[in-house]
Amino acid sequence: MRLGIFLPNMGRAATPKNIVQVAQHAEKLSYNTLWVADRLLYPVNPRTPYEPTPDGSLPEFYKYVLDPLETLTFVSANTNQIGLGTSVLDIPFYNPVILARRLTTLDVLSGGRLRVGFGLGWSEDEFEAAGASLKERGARANEFIQVLKAIWTNDPVELRGKYYKVPNSIIMPKPIQKPHPPIYLAGFVLAALKRAATLADGWLPFGIPLEAMAQMITQFKQMAKEAGRDVSKLEVVFGSGASITSKPLGKDRPTLTGSLDQIKEDIDRVQNLGVDELVFTVIDNEETIDNLLSLMTDLRHLA
Repeated sequence: MRLGIFLPNMGRAATPKNIVQVAQHAEKLSYNTLWVADRLLYPVNPRTPYEPTPDGSLPEFYKYVLDPLETLTFVSANTNQIGLGTSVLDIPFYNPVILARRLTTLDVLSGGRLRVGFGLGWSEDEFEAAGASLKERGARANEFIQVLKAIWTNDPVELRGKYYKVPNSIIMPKPIQKPHPPIYLAGFVLAALKRAATLADGWLPFGIPLEAMAQMITQFKQMAKEAGRDVSKLEVVFGSGASITSKPLGKDRPTLTGSLDQIKEDIDRVQNLGVDELVFTVIDNEETIDNLLSLMTDLRHLA
């Protein structure tokens, strides 16, 4: 099972020096990938509650967010071989032709290290600010991914879809990775699972209790099989917050939170589920860079 770690592109730790330190430390520790999150707004009075928090408010670190693609481009120039992933870019906020060139550029400049994680978004405030529509976002996402793949694999390209149109054109350059960089889709409802199973190279669940993961992985693979996909080539990349405590926690503790022994137990459970990559999320508004680097080291030694 591969291991990934989130870069501090959010919150107080999101400085150029800290980002480089984390990236280079991860590469030194033989982590396989670095990931960045995204957030477009921090609404003062959010219309859509943030589900992970009891009161629906957004965490403080969402008040300061560096752009994910610019962050990865910066990191690519300061690392050599570690993978670079997005978790996630919200499809409704982007034009596929423009984004295809940006992603291609990152893949070329990094020497073929890009992994692309997509989501559909959830914040009504962000949709309004981006000029995007909540309606038909699933159908738009399906066509969006098809457009990306066409741009990355064909020349010339000509598309006349319901939502996106590309005149007969040569669109260069092409990504280094063939046929294209891996595409992962997030989400946990059945429609999201089906979209990942039929259109993507893998599923990118985040923060789902391990008790539910086994059933969902089975559903994902069954949907892929029914769609005629080669299930052996599809991946599950699981992300979860991680925090080490000095003493063991009770049975209701979050996944990857607790003593070293408890976290080791969780890592083993994740691997036994057939997960291809485990991505640790260690974003914390109060976390110092020294603590973050130490936590990265401890987590790597557990896996």
